[in-house]
Amino acid sequence: MPHWLYRKLGDRIFAWVVLLLAFGVVLAALLVAWELLRGGWLAFRTFGFWGFLTGREWNAVSERFGAWPPLLGTLLTSAAALALAFFPSLAAAIFSVEYAPRWLREPLAFMVDLLAALPSVVYGLWGIFVLAPLVRNVLELPLFGWAAAQAPWLVPVLGPPTGIGLLSSVLVLALMIVPYASSLARDAIALVPREQKEAMYALGATRWEVVRLVVVPYARGGIFAGVVLALARALGETMAVTMLIGNSVQLPFTFFGPAATMASAIANEFTEATGDLHLSSLLALGFVLLLIALLTNLGANLVLAHLRSREVKR
Repeated sequence: MPHWLYRKLGDRIFAWVVLLLAFGVVLAALLVAWELLRGGWLAFRTFGFWGFLTGREWNAVSERFGAWPPLLGTLLTSAAALALAFFPSLAAAIFSVEYAPRWLREPLAFMVDLLAALPSVVYGLWGIFVLAPLVRNVLELPLFGWAAAQAPWLVPVLGPPTGIGLLSSVLVLALMIVPYASSLARDAIALVPREQKEAMYALGATRWEVVRLVVVPYARGGIFAGVVLALARALGETMAVTMLIGNSVQLPFTFFGPAATMASAIANEFTEATGDLHLSSLLALGFVLLLIALLTNLGANLVLAHLRSREVKR
């Protein structure tokens, strides 16, 4: 057989292997969604999809299950953690590329990326033994005491200052998602053409002006991709949040008091679910969480496509 025929046959085999692997990933995702939907169908049939989504009661005794409390907890913790982590992660990326000396860049990037390698249970243990007492003594007790003396109407909003609750879980979650946002932002900033920066310097711009007017606008696609990756990580985080959030699925939530997310509710109750409806409701929570992740990624792709179209028009 001629050599060129061997090469052509090898290319075709490789193309088919790559195609099968790609479809295998898609098929695995579809199978996960199907199993969650099949397992949660009893809950959706009993309460209705919209009724399950907006139900405010989660009670295993009366077999009334509504996803709104853990759904609200998921949205609150993820949004708050992302708001806290965005500027530190962007600052770490900008400093490591634009300001840090050469001998410090690699160790700094390595230390930031190392945060992503730590298991979530380690974050949870650190949060219980270090962060929670610190939050309780430094933030919650002084603020609760001031509110009790000066603004009693704030006391029900703040909740009990135990150190285990919504605030501590948000803080540890913000720390966990910093490396995800910072890593992609750092790579995008490093790809900014040197000619554009040198042109700004030639016009008399300061380093801050170069960063603000050239670096950040050019790298905003990568920065936004890092934000989306961090948000997806926050939405699905389980163990650290379960250990720190207090796992209360009863509304209303307070700043210092216990709460729950969809992932923490599943992890906390899955082994204790004895009834078929309870187990189905937990699987339905997983399906809703999968839908939220899917909608988040679709929205992110639309925003990125819009940003690319604007760059092309320029």
